[in-house]
Amino acid sequence: MSDTNVVTTENIQKTYAENGVEVHAVRGVDLEITKGEFTAIVGPSGSGKTTFLNIISGLDKPSSGKAWLDGNLLSEMNGRELSDFRRDKIGFIFQAYNLIPVLTVEENVEYVMLLQGVSPEARRNRVAKMLAEVGLEGLGDRVPTKLSGGQQQRVAIARAMVSHPKLILADEPTANLDSKTGSELLDMMGKLNSETGMTFLFSTHDTLVMERARRVVVLRDGMIDRDEKKG
Repeated sequence: MSDTNVVTTENIQKTYAENGVEVHAVRGVDLEITKGEFTAIVGPSGSGKTTFLNIISGLDKPSSGKAWLDGNLLSEMNGRELSDFRRDKIGFIFQAYNLIPVLTVEENVEYVMLLQGVSPEARRNRVAKMLAEVGLEGLGDRVPTKLSGGQQQRVAIARAMVSHPKLILADEPTANLDSKTGSELLDMMGKLNSETGMTFLFSTHDTLVMERARRVVVLRDGMIDRDEKKG
């Protein structure tokens, strides 16, 4: 396993019972994601995409096989260790934004750092810098309901990146946005990826994401059907 790998999976398999029927959701996936990638995992409903991403983020356990994140074998951690590990190593971006409605933009962005015990001064500096990066300067005191969908997703991106995690996991991040707003946000994430070297992994059906991703991994029936790197 390479030191540059952020994600490594080895023969990941996941089988579960649904209404008494055995479902093979993931069937032996081997994948390596290296530092700084901007990669999309795509596939139709039932392809195993969501199950696989839940496994590599430690939200689900494989039936067999192994998954490492930042060199750490996820199966060796208990529930509390996994929770802390996700907090420190993964920045999540969701299609529904998942912002805390009673908190301001600044408070939403700093929330993970608060849990990590980062000092107030460091939090303020990092939040101000991140809000400028995502084009939300001057909006720090607003609550999410006073923002457009695109602005809310910018807050979510800032929150995901501000603590410098090893992996940004973006689950259908453009699904609730119009194509123009989605394109702008993807261009912004691509720019931030190039500038910071942070690793982005998208789960998506959106052709806009697929077009901009520098690597596309296609899952079909729980297996890798195609793995294409661009450029």
